Amino acid sequence: MSKPNVLVLGGVGFIGRNFVKWLVDKGVANKIRVVDKVLPDTAFLGAEHKAAFNHPSVEYKQGNLTNAASISKMFTLEGGEFQFVFNLAAETKYGQTEEVYNEKVYDLSVKCATEAFNRKVQRFIEVSTAQVYQPHSKPNKEDSKTEPWTLIAKYKLKAEEKLKELQKQGLNLVILRPACVYGPGDVAGLAPRIICGAVYKHLNEKMKFLWSEDLLINTVHAQDVCKALWHCTTPAVKIGTTFNLADKNETNQEKINKHLEAVYGIKTGFLGSIASKVATSLSMKALTEEVNDKHLKPWSDLCKQSNIHNSPLTPYLDPELLYNNPLSVDGSAIEATGFKYDYPELTTEHFKQMIAYFKDQKLFPNA
Repeated sequence: MSKPNVLVLGGVGFIGRNFVKWLVDKGVANKIRVVDKVLPDTAFLGAEHKAAFNHPSVEYKQGNLTNAASISKMFTLEGGEFQFVFNLAAETKYGQTEEVYNEKVYDLSVKCATEAFNRKVQRFIEVSTAQVYQPHSKPNKEDSKTEPWTLIAKYKLKAEEKLKELQKQGLNLVILRPACVYGPGDVAGLAPRIICGAVYKHLNEKMKFLWSEDLLINTVHAQDVCKALWHCTTPAVKIGTTFNLADKNETNQEKINKHLEAVYGIKTGFLGSIASKVATSLSMKALTEEVNDKHLKPWSDLCKQSNIHNSPLTPYLDPELLYNNPLSVDGSAIEATGFKYDYPELTTEHFKQMIAYFKDQKLFPNA
């Protein structure tokens, strides 16, 4: 049986680069076309990801996935067609306008899915987010109530609903909703907390986060997301299904802080619910500015001391992420299809690997 041709949209990003490497390492695809607006040479790829992008089976194309003509060009394969299309492309920065998310999350997904529908691809795998669920401490299952608590999630859910309409017309759709994804190359999931840890090590101060230690921030390793992406191309996963992705760690703020304490030798704590409510009730914007001001200057100083002048890493936290919104996800449903998590628990070693990924590129200071 011949290997399929694979199209990875948004393949230079955090999950994308790990997925390209996964595909190359597993040798499951014939041709792997990676499409992204960002050039690999400017994306701070680690050595292992650069090697994957240089593999003979991988082809990179720069493309605008909000433009129909560009999308059609990206989907066109000389002498063949793409059997599987993975949509990892979306605006992932917090704090953008609704217009930006409508174009770069909703429109992008719908236009790419429409192209996949017209070309009758065997599977179109859409990566959404578990932030679409109503925030509460009880683990959300796939049929739990949705109430997006970030703008990215709002437009991801809007895209999901449109894609499900296309699925009823014949789009071979599967949707994944990962919890907080971490691993090599992460800049927006657990990375800001890791960076804050370095800042408080530098300041020789106790690091305190808002809310309480039991605020849930459920996690899933990038490698398990990659494994799940490919699993969704198999007959075990039915067309039209949606799956959460979350490990067995039941990750919360306390567990994250314990790892940061082990990595840096710092002390950590929490403001608690009452003090946090008082702090956030006045002005979340003002509070966020105060928090970021405290972190950004020391981080800049640390980078300068290590002769780092350009890094994708920042301790900056957006107001959307500072509210008391638990990310609580039940990721077990996909296991009934034969999937198994290879990284069921978040460990201190994982934090060290994430730091090492950027230290190897001289992008993380010697904290």
